[in-house]
Amino acid sequence: MSEEIQEQTAAEAAVPSRRKVIGWGGAGLALGAAAAGGAVALTRDGDTTAPVADSGGAVPFHGAHQAGIATAVQDRLHFASFDVKTKDRAELIQLLKDWTRAAERMTAGAEVGEGAYGGLPEAPPDDTGEALGLKPSRLTLTIGFGPSLFDGRFGLKDKRPGSLVELPKFPGDNLDPARSGGDICVQACADDPQVAVHAIRNLARIGFGKVAVRWSQLGFGKTSSTTPDAQTPRNLFGFKDGTRNIAGTEAERLAKHVWVSGKDAEGGAAWMDGGSYLVARRIRMNVETWDRTPLAEQEDIFGRDKREGAPVGKAKEHDQPFLKAMKPDAHVRLAHPDSNHGATLLRRGYSFTDGTDGLGRLEAGLFFLAYQKDVRTGFIPVQTSLASDALNEYIQHVGSALFAIPPGVRDKDDWWGRTLFS
Repeated sequence: MSEEIQEQTAAEAAVPSRRKVIGWGGAGLALGAAAAGGAVALTRDGDTTAPVADSGGAVPFHGAHQAGIATAVQDRLHFASFDVKTKDRAELIQLLKDWTRAAERMTAGAEVGEGAYGGLPEAPPDDTGEALGLKPSRLTLTIGFGPSLFDGRFGLKDKRPGSLVELPKFPGDNLDPARSGGDICVQACADDPQVAVHAIRNLARIGFGKVAVRWSQLGFGKTSSTTPDAQTPRNLFGFKDGTRNIAGTEAERLAKHVWVSGKDAEGGAAWMDGGSYLVARRIRMNVETWDRTPLAEQEDIFGRDKREGAPVGKAKEHDQPFLKAMKPDAHVRLAHPDSNHGATLLRRGYSFTDGTDGLGRLEAGLFFLAYQKDVRTGFIPVQTSLASDALNEYIQHVGSALFAIPPGVRDKDDWWGRTLFS
């Protein structure tokens, strides 16, 4: 951050409006300081320092890894999967550059381009305007590339990583093709739903004619946390979720289970150094059936008590579970790393409700998001193990996608996907 911007930040309120920061130049406008990924970002207000999670402030956009992975999980989600319509490689590259510049500005709290008003009356504005006056709300934007992008249209066949496999069909899957797959994904997380929706809307607008939204998902009520000191969130079944989730401050676990390193990204996949892999699953939850299930049975199904979240036979949520004390088909027992040769995922899931299913039942569930170094040793073995999960009576996977998440944008001259297209 330049000295000029630092002086301006100190002179203004700790969390300026989007209109205030439009003149800052967009790139790198972090309010305070943050570790890579924004997990411990701070914002200053006079002589006090507060966690950015409590401030509505900005999460730094630039870094070795993309924000929105190890970053402290925000309250709201708008996830979008895009199909690429252009057949021109140069046009796709320019779009990724334009998206990057827009993402820099929106995550900093600024408007896109020249803003939502004040430009030529004869031309549409550069920004749609619905986030005017709103705080940055810890907005993060995370991009990924699906297997279908490597089909030969853009000369990327030889750069498809071995980890970017087609996920197998798991028992009980009832996947809707219209809610699965995609060439490119963008995950927008924020503490204000309008800020997240604004971000996806503007990227879709910028990409009009070159990409088209294939499917999207709104999420609320985070179901996992990357901040271990915070209260563990609960899913729509009322149980705590993600007790053993990887924390954004656990550098060793992140390196072991989440971040792709140079030795993992050899040959044509060298561009993934510093990246990760994302599995997105839309999981329908039959809440009406669950709500008529006795409490004791619910607790047996999960392998934890509902009040505290303690594993069977233990007193506290974070007590080490004794897996053999649980029923053989208990969810925690089957999903635990000790049951899957150490397979560990970083989860960032959200609850959703999308009206009704036409039969008088809520269309509700979990939008499962899991980051890992390699799906072949991460999600696939865990999901295979869950084939006998007692929870399967109450859930069904209805949407699925896998994306390669490239490394972070290093500076104002870098852009999303540069390592892939270089």
